[in-house]
Amino acid sequence: MNAREKILARISKARPDEAALRHHLETHPRGPEPLAFDDLKKRFAERAAKLSSDLIEADQLGLVPGLIAEYLKQRALPMKGVCWPALAHLPWRNSGLEIEARPAGNEDMVGITGAFCAIAETGTLLLLGGEKTPASVSLLPETHVAIVDPRRIVATMEDAWDLLRREFGAPPRTVNFISGPSRTADIEQTVTLGAHGPYRVLLVLTPL
Repeated sequence: MNAREKILARISKARPDEAALRHHLETHPRGPEPLAFDDLKKRFAERAAKLSSDLIEADQLGLVPGLIAEYLKQRALPMKGVCWPALAHLPWRNSGLEIEARPAGNEDMVGITGAFCAIAETGTLLLLGGEKTPASVSLLPETHVAIVDPRRIVATMEDAWDLLRREFGAPPRTVNFISGPSRTADIEQTVTLGAHGPYRVLLVLTPL
């Protein structure tokens, strides 16, 4: 057994079994939580705006391509991009958009995703990576558009993890939290958007 195999074996041995982990999560008390929010959608929208995200609403999913097209036109942004394969069925071409359902590459300027859920406390999205939901679509393009079901807005980060465990059991391999456009203040404490990812984030709230 080489050094790598020894390290992996030790990690595997130290990892608690699923039953023990579930027991710990169910019995371990939560830490302090914020006061309850009267309106989760309103709170999420307020926090997302403070994170420099743009937000629009649609009464139905079929209207989303047209709203996205109008948003891109107003900002002179490319009318083409990529989306999650799970969103390939939407009428993109009817709105003048050229959207391919595939992982994003360096040349793609617009990426359209869904979201597993959204967190009202912080204005954060929780996205799961997978075959039909490639993480690159939200990370590589300069403009990230996320379609969010208002019914899947939860109050806190703890609620988001609880929802994930209820629906998936063990978390998927890739879990990404997105709080507005990418930013850094490493240089002279000046906030710069788009440092490590998208320059802009558009949130489209619509029932899925």
